Amino acid sequence: MAMETMNTGTFRTLSAMFDTRAEADRAVAALSAAGIADAVLTGGENPGYGSVPRDNRDADKGFFESIGDFFFPEEDRYAYAEGLSRGGYLVTVSNLSDSQYATALDILDDEGAVDLDQREAEWRSEGWSGYDRTATETATRAMDRDTLAAPTMEGDLNNDGTIDVVEERMLVSKREAEAGRVRVRSYVREIPVEQSVELRSERVNIERRPVDRPATGAEFGERTIEAREYVETPVVSKDARVVEEINLNKDVESHVETVRDTVRKTEVEIEDERTGTIRTDRDTDLNNR
Repeated sequence: MAMETMNTGTFRTLSAMFDTRAEADRAVAALSAAGIADAVLTGGENPGYGSVPRDNRDADKGFFESIGDFFFPEEDRYAYAEGLSRGGYLVTVSNLSDSQYATALDILDDEGAVDLDQREAEWRSEGWSGYDRTATETATRAMDRDTLAAPTMEGDLNNDGTIDVVEERMLVSKREAEAGRVRVRSYVREIPVEQSVELRSERVNIERRPVDRPATGAEFGERTIEAREYVETPVVSKDARVVEEINLNKDVESHVETVRDTVRKTEVEIEDERTGTIRTDRDTDLNNR
């Protein structure tokens, strides 16, 4: 299943994992035939999904770094790197206009793109940890604490005599995932029908009547009389009429969803031995209210 990895407003980027090189090559060829040229194949030397022993973990980092230029979300990048390290292939299509997006999505899905969510579930059942936001933030906080706890001293001031006050800001982006598909296919079948019709037929009868009258000379000549029989036979013709039209359209609904997370901020504590006071950023915030 293809997945959107970036949306810049005007252009979109799609990515999809494939188990075999043949499937990935067919997808790239079909995209090119549809006029979509910005398709990149990653893992070109891979032997195919499942052909790499999972005790060989040294290559995982290399795959993770090799897709760093695609600006994937961190969790997607971990998943794609895992798929590549297992021998799979990644096709990334960039610079897609709105008119090309649906075409590219259908091509990637039709050519055998794997369901990445399902594949991740299989990996986790085998012990793969994947992307762990909590572990990553915990490790980052620990590194920050170690950095602040051991400053480099130069005379009476550490470094250049400044402390950087850092604030994190939460950036919320969107990605599009397929929620289902409606496909209408037309085909022709023959239906038995019947209709009654009334038909006429003619029958010639020979009628002989006894008479007794004087005969003239002309009545001794040769004469021929003739009558033809006619019958009606059914004639079948067909008239094709369009009786219904079916089209597909979309109703777009939007909703507001509140995203909750935590951000980090550097707090500063100033101890002034001259006045015997200790002031923190929180004190400053309270005074400014």
